[in-house]
Amino acid sequence: MFEKHPKGLVSAALANLGERFGFYTMMAILVLFLQAKFGLNGKDAGLIYSVFYFSIYILAFVGGVIADKTRNYKGTILAGLIIMALGYLMLAIPTPTPVVDKTLFLTITCVGLLVIAFGNGLFKGNLQALVGQMYDNKQYASMRDSGFSLFYMFINVGAIFAPFAAVGIRSWWLSTHGYTYNADLPALCHSQLAGTLSPEASTLFTDLAGKVSSSPVSDLSVFAADYLNVFTTGFHYAFGIAILAMLLSLLIYLKNKNKFPDPKNKVAANAEGTVAEMDIKEVKQRIYALFAVFGIVIFFWFSFHQNGLTLTYFAKEYTNLNLFGTAITAELFQSLNPFFVVFLTPVIMAIFASQRARGKEPSTPKKIAIGMGIAAFAFLIMAVGSYFANLPLHKEILVLGSSPVKVTPFLLMFTYLILTVAELYISPLGISFVSKVAPPKYQGIMQGGWLGATAVGNQLLFVGAVLYESVPIWLTWTVFVVACSISMITMLFMLKWLEKVAK
Repeated sequence: MFEKHPKGLVSAALANLGERFGFYTMMAILVLFLQAKFGLNGKDAGLIYSVFYFSIYILAFVGGVIADKTRNYKGTILAGLIIMALGYLMLAIPTPTPVVDKTLFLTITCVGLLVIAFGNGLFKGNLQALVGQMYDNKQYASMRDSGFSLFYMFINVGAIFAPFAAVGIRSWWLSTHGYTYNADLPALCHSQLAGTLSPEASTLFTDLAGKVSSSPVSDLSVFAADYLNVFTTGFHYAFGIAILAMLLSLLIYLKNKNKFPDPKNKVAANAEGTVAEMDIKEVKQRIYALFAVFGIVIFFWFSFHQNGLTLTYFAKEYTNLNLFGTAITAELFQSLNPFFVVFLTPVIMAIFASQRARGKEPSTPKKIAIGMGIAAFAFLIMAVGSYFANLPLHKEILVLGSSPVKVTPFLLMFTYLILTVAELYISPLGISFVSKVAPPKYQGIMQGGWLGATAVGNQLLFVGAVLYESVPIWLTWTVFVVACSISMITMLFMLKWLEKVAK
């Protein structure tokens, strides 16, 4: 698989694999941790989640600027790994729950997330720059696209197992203290301590408390406080797994550091060694085209990254967490996207190769438009499934303590499958489009523009959380269907222009 690629590709992928393992360990549990630790509602947890995801991509642009200014790319990557590990450490240190000073400890958590985002910004884009320079060698130039696809696929291997590690640590800690997992209990415990349980929810809470505890429950408030403390401490220790993954990435990177090229040696030049100039009119057309694509992909990321937010809420609250007689947890659905990335990348590459051989391969802008349509279809599946299941409003399940209607987990599984296909049509190909269309002297800025568009889309994620708690569930998914459909139609409307600019 890697025979025709530079040797450094495997080392870079391994270094990134550990970082992705740590990152997805956190992303699998982040919003659930915020709700269990601080008793946040979906809107507030969603706001923190969206700001964090926004920060990751905006700070990736900042990390690139720092590396450009200092001309020390390898050192910037190393600093990113260390800073990320420190951020995870801030989250991994257990603190008592229920939280005495909510403002203080929520602030510490948010600072920890910001530290992780900054470290990720120093690491992410600059490591990809190293990979890109490997293919500047004429020997490997023709393999650039497949090399990035392999890199993208390989680093997701770590992400597949991350949610299992997080769930394993949390469940182990619960069992150590004589408890078992229940998705509804953290919210019920907070309501019990706040004295806001409805009669229906109180009955459910009493029943669940007796089921999850290995010893008799005589005082429900004492049980609620202890269960929350044990539950969230397990999450703290799960963040510790991310630290170990970061240290693994650090060791791999240090061992192979001297094998990697250095982007500071890259010179964008023509055959005579001078910087290639481009007509000002063409420069403007290319920049206009790129900004048009940036505006469109905002809505893809706004929809796609609901996988860690509203789709996770849906897994916890509306999904039957029983698969073939085996109990599963909401966090495990986060392993589906990286799993599908790993196993679908060769399939998508084969489809493109077959189309190319027949002279029918779609242009990159058309592939992006197709990807938007596929994403719309994924959320249409969720909307139809939720509508015909006649799921209650979120405010209704807050009164009852749990949804009386649960859908099959296959609804989410199939949705994740379709969304991953959309991702493979948009994410790597979008980066390829930017690198092809951006004028030579604006390559860095335009790559930053792609990251900025991703950041804006991620900042809008909280809108999904607001809708989730305010309108019928099927209508929430319909909003994403409409957003992706409009983006697809807009992309198709501009297709001839974009294809002309990209030639």
